[in-house]
Amino acid sequence: MIDSPRIQDAHTLLARYVGPTRLARAASLSSPGHDVFLKLETDLPTGSFKVRGAIYSLSVNLARGAVREVVCASTGNHGAAVAYAAQLLHIPATIFLPVNPNPVKAARIRDLGARSVECGVDLSAAIDAASEYTANAPAFFLHDASDPDVPAGTATIGLEIVDQLPDVDVIYVPMGDTALIRGVASAAKHHRPSIRIVGVVAERAPAYLLSWRETGARGLGPGAGWVVETATCDTIADGLAIRRPLTPNVAAIRELVDDVVAVSEQEMIAAINLLYAREQVIAEPAGAAATAALLKQPAAARTSVVLVTGSNIAPGLI
Repeated sequence: MIDSPRIQDAHTLLARYVGPTRLARAASLSSPGHDVFLKLETDLPTGSFKVRGAIYSLSVNLARGAVREVVCASTGNHGAAVAYAAQLLHIPATIFLPVNPNPVKAARIRDLGARSVECGVDLSAAIDAASEYTANAPAFFLHDASDPDVPAGTATIGLEIVDQLPDVDVIYVPMGDTALIRGVASAAKHHRPSIRIVGVVAERAPAYLLSWRETGARGLGPGAGWVVETATCDTIADGLAIRRPLTPNVAAIRELVDDVVAVSEQEMIAAINLLYAREQVIAEPAGAAATAALLKQPAAARTSVVLVTGSNIAPGLI
């Protein structure tokens, strides 16, 4: 769990650049005695929650010493966030993407002045290429799955939620590389340990769900995680397309996350349609995944929060 002073430090730093995002009651998802709220991270620059972690990590690393170039691997939103943070802090950026990335996200990266390199069929291949590049160049690899500072940035989402809605009972969080859910869960459980955290993965990219389950089934103690890799992660939710979990992240979510739900491609599309038609909210598949989970398992809690994490939907899906 990320400690409270560190979360507060991230909150103070990020307040220089971005304000709190909206928390809006969703009438179409609520019912008598059960209120559902949308945490709209789509309000942020680049249309995604990812700027929180990117700005915070790059800022604190600059404070530690010079950064000549920042590099990352991404399916799009993290890349755009790093490009945005790099432009904000006047640092060159190189973003490694899988081949044929979401064109909206790729265009945003280029528009922010970063250099993009397409290689490999998925995020794991792009990560390998970025790692090889930084091994041979004086560059900082801002790898959001393993970077120690990114989750402190995402924890500010949880801090905002408990400030805006102190009585929240359950928070639904899309679970890609887990930096988001580790941060949100830390802040929420500092506020009240009984708040339930529900992670959401794509059925076609279940590596972290399988790892979370297997760690529990094996009865591994605190700090231990059992990794289950998958051969592919072919999902429309590119932000959830993970096939190679990291052991420390598995250990962390086993301690912080109360349940994990897998949603299908069709369920995410239905959630995208509902959010647009009934709540006037544009969400990409990963951004709508938490809503899909709530629709699949209607909330029994009195007060639920659903994260809408990104709005960069590919033209083909529209």
